[in-house]
Amino acid sequence: MTVSDFFAYMKPGKIGHLIGIGGVSMSPLAEVLQSKGLTIRGSDMQDSPAVEALRQKGIPVSIGQKAENVKGADFIVRTAAARDDNPEVAAARELGIPLFERTQAWGAIMQHYRNGVCVAGTHGKTTTTSMLTHICMAAQLDPTVMIGGTLPLLGSGYRLGKGDTIILESCEYYNSYHSFSPTIAVILDVDDDHLDFFGNLENVKKSFRTFAELTPADGLVVANRDDANSMSALAGLDRPLCTFGFSPEADVRPDKLTEGRGAEFDVLYRGEKWGHIRLQIPGRHNVYNALAACAAAIRLGVSPEDAARGLEAFRGAARRIEYKGSCRGADIYDDYAHHPSEFAALMQAVSRMGYERVLAVFQPHTYTRTQQHFEDFVKVLSQPDKVWLAEIYAAREQNTLGISSKDLADRIPGAEFYPDFASIAESVRKEAKPGDMILTVGAGDVYKIGEMLAEK
Repeated sequence: MTVSDFFAYMKPGKIGHLIGIGGVSMSPLAEVLQSKGLTIRGSDMQDSPAVEALRQKGIPVSIGQKAENVKGADFIVRTAAARDDNPEVAAARELGIPLFERTQAWGAIMQHYRNGVCVAGTHGKTTTTSMLTHICMAAQLDPTVMIGGTLPLLGSGYRLGKGDTIILESCEYYNSYHSFSPTIAVILDVDDDHLDFFGNLENVKKSFRTFAELTPADGLVVANRDDANSMSALAGLDRPLCTFGFSPEADVRPDKLTEGRGAEFDVLYRGEKWGHIRLQIPGRHNVYNALAACAAAIRLGVSPEDAARGLEAFRGAARRIEYKGSCRGADIYDDYAHHPSEFAALMQAVSRMGYERVLAVFQPHTYTRTQQHFEDFVKVLSQPDKVWLAEIYAAREQNTLGISSKDLADRIPGAEFYPDFASIAESVRKEAKPGDMILTVGAGDVYKIGEMLAEK
């Protein structure tokens, strides 16, 4: 089934069943489809606040995934976690019920909006999508939004608006964003990640090239002029291109930049001052994210004043240098960084925050990523004043490689490895003192260590 096929089912009265309906992009999908007059129901493996919220909106949710759940549905939408051996997926195929991927449904929905902004890139997607949401809210565009994290402004990761703009965080893994229909395609950077799927960097670049080519002839591709991989991927692209970065050749670039616990700079658009930005969050990488958001905002016709107001109100998305509390006079922050490049950018950001020492707790994310970037992890994890390693977060994988975080700890001077969170928390607690920053870092559940420390 394709994105085009899904249009036939976006009609009032059609019955849709969503497998994994409580997921971060599935629950808002359920609400969007319900708002268009469809009858929506679904299933999930466990109860959650998202599931309860759907029930309160009149969307029935079954806990546990069973073949009988799909009976009577006109179509099925599945989350990426629902593989072909899922009992509901198997039953849908046996009954001949059309089966769609989550991204295909979102791709069809996008085509109902005049402006479809898809924010892609190996790093920075959640933050940039959140920044652009702040900008569009300040400009009263009333956007529909789908973010892969929680934005305090929204109290969630999504928003259903009545305007003609939709903003979607767009992930490259499994080429899922190839189902989208962007009028503005943002590419923040292209790096060698998700190699368990892509195999090598060249395939990553080809994927982003295909994504950029999804924009129409009168659309716009926004790309990082300073990122060699992005420029290589887009070489010869026959679509309008707006670049951002620090390069004098970038269409959107900063001027008179000052950095500390935030950043302040003028935005130049094709050599002329467009606006003045004050960021409340640190890091050169966040200056890049803000430039990308401004580039998209310019295309959307947002005023410099609205962009400035939106960005100044932005305090970060959840798990992006997020303050969590204190422990023995040390401040605790949490961050989602899980690639060596992201960790390096994080260290650059916190180095300007004025702390005497950085104590970092890192939890690698997936065995394949840890193996593929092992030497780079050794290098960047040597930057904090002290580092603790939690065991690798498996996510979707099995440890067929026989790799452990202890292998990293053995290569990093002074690093400590503990197989359980309680031991790490106790060791960090003994080390912490006023003037320290404690960082919990990773895409898994390492944030729980910061919460353990803050509780005491």
